Amino acid sequence: MERERPRAIAHDRGQAIEKVRQLLRLRAIGPDGAWVYVHEFFGWRQFRNRKEVGAAAGLVSTPYQSGDECREQGISKAGSRHIRAVAIEMAWCWLRYQPGSRLSRWYQERFGRGGTRVRKIGIVALARKLLIELWRFLEHGVIPEGAVLKA
Repeated sequence: MERERPRAIAHDRGQAIEKVRQLLRLRAIGPDGAWVYVHEFFGWRQFRNRKEVGAAAGLVSTPYQSGDECREQGISKAGSRHIRAVAIEMAWCWLRYQPGSRLSRWYQERFGRGGTRVRKIGIVALARKLLIELWRFLEHGVIPEGAVLKA
C-alpha cells in the first residue's frame, strides 16, 4: 500500500485523489497525513459547519455542569483515535513548518511560554483549529491565513 500511494497520488484521477493533492499543496502536510485525512475523514463525510468537524474527530470539550459546579472534563474522544493522533502530529508539524501562520502565532501567544502540560493541552486545541481550517481549504478553497504553499 505504501509503495502504491505515491503512484496513485501522481497518476490516478478522482475526487479523493484531487483532495489529497490539494492538501499536499500546503507546507507541513505530507503524503501520509493527506492520505489519511482524505480517505478516513474528509473523503466520505459531508460536514455542514466547524462544530461537526471537531465533534467527528473527538476534539471538542466536554463541560460538566451541576448546580453551581462547572468544570471541564477534557476532550470528548468520541471520534476516531487514529484521526486524533494524526491531527495532533500534524499540529506539531504545522508549528514547525508554518511558523508565520495565524494558527502558529495564536498557539505561541497562548501556550508557547507555558510548561510541558500546558503546551500539550494547547496542541490539542491547535489540532482542532487546524482540522477546521483544512476542511475550509478543501471545501471552499480558503487557504489558512498566513499559510505558505509549497513551491
